[in-house]
Amino acid sequence: MKIAVLGIGLMGYPMASRLCQAGHQVSAWNRSRAKAERLLPLGATVHESPALAVAGAEFVITMLENGEVVQSVLFDQGTDQSIPAGAVVIDMSSIRPEQARIHAQQLQALGIQHLDAPVSGGTIGAEQGTLAIMAGGQPSTFAQALPVFAALGRATHVGPSGSGQLAKLANQMIVGITIGAVAEALLLCEKGGADPAKVREAITGGFADSRILQVHGQRMVTRNFTPGAHMTVQLKDMRNALATAQGVQLQTPITALLEQLYADGVAHGLSDIDHAGLFVELARRNAME
Repeated sequence: MKIAVLGIGLMGYPMASRLCQAGHQVSAWNRSRAKAERLLPLGATVHESPALAVAGAEFVITMLENGEVVQSVLFDQGTDQSIPAGAVVIDMSSIRPEQARIHAQQLQALGIQHLDAPVSGGTIGAEQGTLAIMAGGQPSTFAQALPVFAALGRATHVGPSGSGQLAKLANQMIVGITIGAVAEALLLCEKGGADPAKVREAITGGFADSRILQVHGQRMVTRNFTPGAHMTVQLKDMRNALATAQGVQLQTPITALLEQLYADGVAHGLSDIDHAGLFVELARRNAME
């Protein structure tokens, strides 16, 4: 299939790589061209503009920073005018549900199909093709996109336009809150004299076990915060969750507390480390290393 990928960053690169390896014809664009050129040895073509990249594409995947950037790339740079009628735009960025619904309406007016299909699993999941993909849109459009999703992970249709982004916000609320719980628990053990690595090992398999404990708990134990997902991205998602909750008049005090903690971490210079680096902010508050 002819697939255009717009946004070749931390997640976009391994995802586009898997699409190339699956035998699809991939055309790529990134604001920093050098990042897209990493795909050239895999057979992808690289373009100077998103409008050129999408010409002739059957599917257009966007993996961009936020909803405003998606709006700019798709609609403010002439890209929407270059996407063939009948093509499917799959926005795999993490944006607000209302933004996804607006984008779907704008594209549908041009005869272009749309799915909001954000992902969970980080760079590891992107590299291994094991991403959890949460898709909102028409069931028939989702069925059409299944061969594309097959190279990237496990896709689930969760409802109409905007529903994929709602599922992603739910995912990020759970991830962000759980990172805070794991960080505090391991700091308590360290402060009290237990070995955090051994505590993590001891509770693995019990009710407190989780993917967060396994992956991010290990990051905390080894103090390895090389970014798979940045603190700033987690903060953006928490803020999107709060804005969406406010829009449906839902109180989310736990998310609000964690949003403030991530904001404090970013304010204290932790923008570019992994979101498990909330551990560093909590350690700082306790005058720990």
